[in-house]
Amino acid sequence: MTHIAVLGSTNMDLVAYVTKAPQRGETVTGREFRTVPGGKGANQAVAAARAGATVSMIGAVGNDAFGLRLRDTLEHSGVDTDSLRTVEGPSGTAHIVVDDEGGNSIVVVPGANGTVDHLSPGDEGVIASADALLLQLEIPLAAVVAGAEAARRHGVRTVLTPAPAQPLPAELLAATDLLVPNEYEAVTLTGRTDPREAAAALLDQVPEVVVTLGATGSLYLARGVEPLVVPAPQVPAVDSTGAGDTFVGALAVALAEEKPVREALSWAAAAAAISVQRAGASASMPYRPEIEAQYTA
Repeated sequence: MTHIAVLGSTNMDLVAYVTKAPQRGETVTGREFRTVPGGKGANQAVAAARAGATVSMIGAVGNDAFGLRLRDTLEHSGVDTDSLRTVEGPSGTAHIVVDDEGGNSIVVVPGANGTVDHLSPGDEGVIASADALLLQLEIPLAAVVAGAEAARRHGVRTVLTPAPAQPLPAELLAATDLLVPNEYEAVTLTGRTDPREAAAALLDQVPEVVVTLGATGSLYLARGVEPLVVPAPQVPAVDSTGAGDTFVGALAVALAEEKPVREALSWAAAAAAISVQRAGASASMPYRPEIEAQYTA
């Protein structure tokens, strides 16, 4: 079975559902509030596990009630948490407002994630045993770089989601095989407003790029090949939180299983399309039989 390692964040998502998100200085009344296990690292781990991979999560939670629930959620989805350490203090939280169109705005408070600033003993061995390493930017950058470089030493494919968007150090880009920004992140990284131009600019730094385009689909560029645009299924969106992480987790599994790129992108888009029709992040992520039923070649 495909083995995916994830080095990243675990957060409890505190989600308020509203008709319209408040503007600065405005107070609005929400209709519902939920606490949902999330964090970009944990989300991608759950997505990959439900898509059919064996998954190992590397990171940290706090010694609070949220930490216990986060660990339990990962384990319930089949994620190995032996490398998920518990530290003193609060777990990470994400404060999310979701509007009636399925859009969201998010404030992340790192908590325990802020302690993941290096690889702990045993982490490199977990990475070395994987087919792919998934990385994001919700933990200190030093650990992300260390993880990517460890993967490179052992010939493990690295998949980096550059979120939250920020300048990326040269040593991280040099150890990245596949970069998966959304449109906003691609613009932030390159200053190019056109997704194709942004992806082309990123190819100067990494060998493969997938720009996710939301409901439109995704754009794939690699050195020496023609650009590829793969549409997404058109579905009514309830909550887009976690859709990008669902896409990345499913994509990593498909590529590790050596599916052709177009098929892998369509398969990942099918997974994301299911997730946006459900509320929450990890709670919305589909299992492999659901993806297979949604997927059309």
